[in-house]
Amino acid sequence: MKPMPPRLPNRRAVISRGLAAVALIGCAGCTTTGTNPSAGSSSGLRVYGAASDEPHRPDPAFARTVVTYPSPEPSGTIVVDPGSHFLYLIQGGGQAIRYGVGVGAEGFVWSGMATVHTKQEWPDWYPPAEMLARKPELRQHMVQLQSGIGMKGGPDNPIGARAMYLWQGNKDTLYRIHGTNEPWTIGTNVSSGCIRLTNEDVTDLYNRTPVGTKVIVLATAKPAVAAQ
Repeated sequence: MKPMPPRLPNRRAVISRGLAAVALIGCAGCTTTGTNPSAGSSSGLRVYGAASDEPHRPDPAFARTVVTYPSPEPSGTIVVDPGSHFLYLIQGGGQAIRYGVGVGAEGFVWSGMATVHTKQEWPDWYPPAEMLARKPELRQHMVQLQSGIGMKGGPDNPIGARAMYLWQGNKDTLYRIHGTNEPWTIGTNVSSGCIRLTNEDVTDLYNRTPVGTKVIVLATAKPAVAAQ
C-alpha cells in the first residue's frame, strides 16, 4: 500500500496557535490605549484555544459569584487580591461580587489605593519598544496605528474586550485591569501582564464601574515562578 502523505495543519489551527503565543507575552507592561468600537460588543465575544479549534474553559472555581465579604469600604469599591486570584466589587451589606483573575508579573509589583482614571472598550495594544526588540517575531502581528506600532483592538487582541487604567492622583500606576482571550489562565500566575479577567467578566465589571471608582490592590509576595 502506498504510504499516505503527512497531514498538514489547517490554516485556522496555525493562526490560533500564533495568536495564543502572542497572548502569552502580549500584556507585558500592560501598555494599552485607544478604542475600537467596530470590533464588536460583549454579545460577540470569542474564546480561542491555544492549539486546537476547541475552546479552553476557565476553572469553575473562579467563576463570577456573589459572596459574603465584610468590608468597611463603600459599595462600588474594587478590592484586588492578587495572591488569591480574586477581585471583589463591594456591594454593601457584607456582600461582594467576586471575580476570578489571572495575575501577570506586573500584577504583583504594585499595591495600594488608586482610582479608575480611564476606561477603554476593545483597547489597542502598543507593546514597549524593548519588547519588540526582545521579541522581533511579534512584529508580524503588528500594524501602524494612530499612536504607533501595535495591534488593533478586537477579539484577537490579548488585552481583551475592556481595560481600566489605575492612577494615583496625576500619576499613572501602569496597573491595569483588563480582559483576555485566554480564559483558561484565570486563577493562575502568568508570565506577564497585570490583572486579567475573562472577557465576559471584565465587561460585566466595566459596566458596573464608573470613572473615579476607588480601587484597593492588596500587597502580596510575588511568586518565584509564573505558570506559562
